[in-house]
Amino acid sequence: MNYAALPPPASLVAERLESFEDDVDLHALAEAATAAILDGGGFGWLKPPKAGVVEQYYRGVLLVPERELIVGRMDGIVYGAAQLQKPSRNNEAQAFAVHLMHHFVAPYARGHGLARMILRKAEERARALGFSVLNLDVRDTQKGAISLYESEGFTRWGTHPAYARVKGAIVPGHFYYKLLK
Repeated sequence: MNYAALPPPASLVAERLESFEDDVDLHALAEAATAAILDGGGFGWLKPPKAGVVEQYYRGVLLVPERELIVGRMDGIVYGAAQLQKPSRNNEAQAFAVHLMHHFVAPYARGHGLARMILRKAEERARALGFSVLNLDVRDTQKGAISLYESEGFTRWGTHPAYARVKGAIVPGHFYYKLLK
C-alpha cells in the first residue's frame, strides 16, 4: 500500500463486522493496524508483528463473545477499527459499562472523519446492547485521539502517570467515560 494520503473518499461507512467472508477485509484490516502501530498507535504493540499474526489476532477477536469489532471503510476498503469489550458475565457490578479499545485509523486514511464515524458507531452499538457508560483509556502521546474523544463529549476522570513504556520512556495515560443514557 502506498502510504501517501488517499484521495477524498466517495463513501464512508462504519459497521459491525461479524465475520471475514473473504480475506480482502482481513488483509486490509491487518495492513491498516500495522500502519497505525508504526505511526505510534495503541494496541499495546510498539512494533507490528508479522501480517499473519495480526490477521490471526483479528480472527480471534471475532471468536470472543465479549468483543465486538467495528470497522471503518472508505470506498469499501477497511482502513480503521475499534473494539467494544463487554464486561465478563460474572461482573454484575459493572454490567452497565462497556470499554472501547484498539480504536485506530491508518495514518494514510486520516482526515476524512472515519475515526469519528467508527467512534459514533461504537457508541450506537453500545446503546443498542443496553450499556449506559462507555469507558476508554488512551496514551498521552495520542493527541489526535484525545482531541477526538473530548470533542465527542468524553470526560477525563483520571491520569495514570506510569501508564505505558514507549521507546524506553514512561508515558502517562488518561481515562475517559461517557454516559450513554
